[in-house]
Amino acid sequence: MLENQRQAEVLWPRLVANKLFRKPSGSHAFVADFPMAVDDDFDGEAVPAAVESFDDDGCSPDADACRSVKRPRPRPQQRASNKTLKYRLFASTWNVGGVAPPDDLDLSDWLDTRNAAYDIYVLGFQEVVPLSARNVLGADKKRVGMRWNELVRAALNRSSPSAPNSSRDQREAKGTGGGAAAAAAGGGEIKQQAAQQKVHPVRDGIGGGGGELACRDYRCVVSKQMVGILLTVWVRADLARFVRRASVSCVGCGVMGCLGNKGAVSVRFWLHDTSFCVACCHLASGGRDGDEAHRNADATEILSRTTFPRGHSLNLPQKILDHDRVILLGDLNYRISLPEAKTRLLVERQDWKTLLENDQLRSEVESEGGAFHGWNEGAIAFSPTYKYYPNSDTYYGCASHGRKGEKRRAPAWCDRILWRGAGLKQKRYDRCESRLSDHRPVRALFEVEVGAPRRNLNSLRSFFLSERFDGGRSAAADLLREDGTASSARFGDTI
Repeated sequence: MLENQRQAEVLWPRLVANKLFRKPSGSHAFVADFPMAVDDDFDGEAVPAAVESFDDDGCSPDADACRSVKRPRPRPQQRASNKTLKYRLFASTWNVGGVAPPDDLDLSDWLDTRNAAYDIYVLGFQEVVPLSARNVLGADKKRVGMRWNELVRAALNRSSPSAPNSSRDQREAKGTGGGAAAAAAGGGEIKQQAAQQKVHPVRDGIGGGGGELACRDYRCVVSKQMVGILLTVWVRADLARFVRRASVSCVGCGVMGCLGNKGAVSVRFWLHDTSFCVACCHLASGGRDGDEAHRNADATEILSRTTFPRGHSLNLPQKILDHDRVILLGDLNYRISLPEAKTRLLVERQDWKTLLENDQLRSEVESEGGAFHGWNEGAIAFSPTYKYYPNSDTYYGCASHGRKGEKRRAPAWCDRILWRGAGLKQKRYDRCESRLSDHRPVRALFEVEVGAPRRNLNSLRSFFLSERFDGGRSAAADLLREDGTASSARFGDTI
């Protein structure tokens, strides 16, 4: 108890100062399996490592923020010459209601690992710890977040039942697969395997290689927790070497407008030459008149106060909306603007059309000047995700289950996934039927277009003819001047 009091004494002045100066709250540290690649020109293998925590005292969360990188951000006309790759991105949000995950919790159904293999997983949690004063004012309970990450890792990297004799099954049987310690102990083996892997992007909406279900291998590229909000991003291990400049930003919008019981954890990263930003939000709760305005204010604060490092010599996007592909998900807490009795009746009839016509978030998306005007959301064809009795399929406050004096909360679609960006195409939008908490998880599948540089002879030719290379004394440069169509073999022999 004394330790928590001391932590509160340390945190309060900083939190108040952050509010007064409108600075993002929280640390810029995050957890990842792989160190980020430093330079855009470096496409080599990233050496797998044990789970690392990057902080302000050691390695910067933005690799370009602590190293001088000469190459500027590609201009739009340069990007036009890039090739386009397509990947499958799985995004999901889940308010787990402060319930600690049991040891035997299987996340395979939620992550849809039995039916399809995705290239990228973006997972947002809310209330991974109860939002008590001790948890809000004290240090983040990172052990709970790490436990959720362990369960995600176990579900994603579990081999398909169709391949019981796979190499991963054998490693797990020996106790060498899955965890961070295993990654550290078998780093050389993993590095050797990664060197033999190839990237198989999605084409025509088909996953990155049907055979990958037999032996999957995913790695966490960034994971960040602020009080009860946890955002974690996972990619196929062979894609991790193309992920760069991961960085995080935390904005608290809770008590005093700055504490982390409400707010957002945002992550940005590059995949090839395309920038991504994901914001996991938990907005103001409440179904009374005026509570919608509080949620709108939280959303405005998150979009304005979230800031990422620009990086030395690089004009990197700093704000959420500056990125190429943007996904915003979480417990946004928007309700249905109808009387409770009518809302329950329409839910029983599954009259989603009438309910959505009175949905507060849809109004903010579609109305000019709304808090989320310009964002996109898929068609909703599933039941409201809030609020259920724990371990039940019954909505909270129903006459058959309600108790005297119990608050009656009308059902609502509190858990949502929005997106922006021309290269995102939503293929699915549904919910998962887990009874762990009073919310149901919501998930979406996206087909994502990503720009990647074309590595060909022309790029080598421009290097050897540039000022950085003395072409007058180079036989290779003379060859390129005389014969611009020289083959790569002839070019290599000359060098």
